[in-house]
Amino acid sequence: MNTASTRGETPEPVILDAAQLTSDPALGTRFATAAHGILAGLVRDGAALGWVDPPSHDEVAELLGHVLSAAQSGDASLRAAYLDGRPAGLGYWLRYARPTHRPHADLEKIAVAASAHGRGIGRALTAALIADARRAGIEVLTLDARGDNNGALHLYRSLGFAEYGRLPGFVAVGERRYDKVLCMLDLRQG
Repeated sequence: MNTASTRGETPEPVILDAAQLTSDPALGTRFATAAHGILAGLVRDGAALGWVDPPSHDEVAELLGHVLSAAQSGDASLRAAYLDGRPAGLGYWLRYARPTHRPHADLEKIAVAASAHGRGIGRALTAALIADARRAGIEVLTLDARGDNNGALHLYRSLGFAEYGRLPGFVAVGERRYDKVLCMLDLRQG
């Protein structure tokens, strides 16, 4: 049992990388199932993760397969967060495919289970992905977020991301419209 839990302290998240997730096939299978649960639950509750309707298990498995394959060739990073031994979040970046854009990557997703919000998991995942990007020689890490996702935008700013563009009313969810906020982190600067 985690001693932090027994003393009433908040346990630190454990962040695994793609190699750790794939080193044990059973862990990888459990992670894929958990990732589906996290993503589908967040989308069902209105999170801005690129789906209007919750993704199917097959969609998430295909996405994870693509990211894991890219990670094996050095063109991506996948991180999973565990809290008290349970999957609590995931995030990844993918390198741009065009030859002229290869020093750049897009932070595609950071998703934290609703039950784990406020526990530092989004920060830990994002920091680990930034460190992975530096090691991979990424020069500029970009991302976009829905304009009403204030918590995520605050987190990204606190980690050094700067807004470089905004598309007003670009994201349509039913009758509602939200800005698409474009952010970047220049890793060439220290």
